[in-house]
Amino acid sequence: MATQAKEPPELENDPAQAESTARLRAVIGKLSRRLRPTVAGAGLTPSQTSVLFTVVRLGPLGLSEVAEIESLNPTMLSRIAGLLCDAGLIRRMADPGDRRAALVQATAAGRRMRERIHRERTQALSAHVSELGEQERQALWTALPVLETLAERLPARRP
Repeated sequence: MATQAKEPPELENDPAQAESTARLRAVIGKLSRRLRPTVAGAGLTPSQTSVLFTVVRLGPLGLSEVAEIESLNPTMLSRIAGLLCDAGLIRRMADPGDRRAALVQATAAGRRMRERIHRERTQALSAHVSELGEQERQALWTALPVLETLAERLPARRP
């Protein structure tokens, strides 16, 4: 029988904090979904984009490492890696330490694609931030260090 996850004690005892935490989670998700579509990445799925970004940022990486980082099963990752290879965004190569294993590395085209996607997302966000009032912008900038700390504290993978 599956057990239901319990709320942390501080949320159980403070409905207002629980509500605010739920709102924060929802707004982060909404921002992420709304910033995801780009002209540069129009041919890529969110999973393909995420794998590409991971390989650009951390590569060369073993496929098993990418699967773990991205929380993907090996079969799905193999399909994604194949499509990214076919698109010329990453390349597969034999692992010099274990010829049976494969490494993936971003190509110059893959690095350029990541930069274009990042630039489009930053420009889209910037355009809308500029429409906020001065006090709203200042509140947003003031909250950045706290949001950065929170992002660092959250584990990369959840059980």
